[in-house]
Amino acid sequence: MEKILFLASLVVISTIIAGFIILERGVSSDRKKLKKALRTNLTVFVPTVLAAYVLLVPGVVHAATAPTGTNGLGLLAAALSTGLATIGTGYAVGVVGSAALGAVSEDDSILGKTLIFVGLAEGIAIYGLIISIMILGNL
Repeated sequence: MEKILFLASLVVISTIIAGFIILERGVSSDRKKLKKALRTNLTVFVPTVLAAYVLLVPGVVHAATAPTGTNGLGLLAAALSTGLATIGTGYAVGVVGSAALGAVSEDDSILGKTLIFVGLAEGIAIYGLIISIMILGNL
């Protein structure tokens, strides 16, 4: 299975290199060939990688026989609180920032108000970080 995974990776890397070569030449007739090759790569590579993970990972992963003393769920909770908070912040700043930019382009006097809303959206990440620090402090 390792050989199949290696060959699939080799095919994908060669297609990427061929794509860069075609882009450097600027030849438009080869673009159809490249699109067909990329479709073939996705059709072959993704199921191959999934099959490799299904077949190879269970042989590597072993269940713990005794508790090791680490708090894995606490570490997971700390990572999730920071990660999800930053994802929420990215979404909120994107929405609020674009709306603020549109509002400021129509009326320059509301710049200060829009900055407050963007700052409130960025505060979500800080709250997630504070919760992570509190969780890690209790481990």
